[in-house]
Amino acid sequence: MMFNRFSFLQRLLINVIMLLALAGFFKNGLYIENFTTGILAALVLGILNGILRPFLQLISLPLTLLTFGLFGFVINAVILWLTSWIVGAGFQFASFGWALLISVIMSVINAILSSYLVRNNK
Repeated sequence: MMFNRFSFLQRLLINVIMLLALAGFFKNGLYIENFTTGILAALVLGILNGILRPFLQLISLPLTLLTFGLFGFVINAVILWLTSWIVGAGFQFASFGWALLISVIMSVINAILSSYLVRNNK
């Protein structure tokens, strides 16, 4: 029950942990200056996912259908890239390819965690 009530905060925490871990694992591809910047990046990412992502998914629906959903990873990468632009120099990707790779990894981890949490909250 608590997962439903605090889902934004839990997702924020999960994204902070994921971003910091991925920045440590992929030092050449993702740079996060400090923990505070990681929190800010996760917060901006959450806001952009709530506001901008649905619009991008809607306008890219034909392309998403054509690619059997794989274009969704590109949309996620665009959101991450935009997050880095908003947050600034403390949160940067080496290239769009790195943003795409990180978006795929984050999507897989989020899917696994969501499935686990939903299964255990029944």
